[in-house]
Amino acid sequence: MRIDLTQGTQPAAETNRTNARDSAAINNGSTSSGLGEDQAQLSGAHAQVEALAAQAAQLPEVRQARVQILRQALQSGQYNPDPEKIAGAMFADMIAAPA
Repeated sequence: MRIDLTQGTQPAAETNRTNARDSAAINNGSTSSGLGEDQAQLSGAHAQVEALAAQAAQLPEVRQARVQILRQALQSGQYNPDPEKIAGAMFADMIAAPA
């Protein structure tokens, strides 16, 4: 992979907006301390996340149909899981889980 050192030489768009606003304030003769000028705009993503969380909370934690199918396969001897794969998955889950 080649690194191109000439890329990234243009200032970010946010920097341009800030500089343009500051230039306009200087040209208008206004000098402000910057207090009270902070603004925040929230997207609708928070409401979407809450709606999805509410939908997920309504789903059952245990999929009974899937459990019943696996139970029958195990009892009939048709389900023979690989012990090495199980151990590997358990180990990977322990490593990935936060303490």
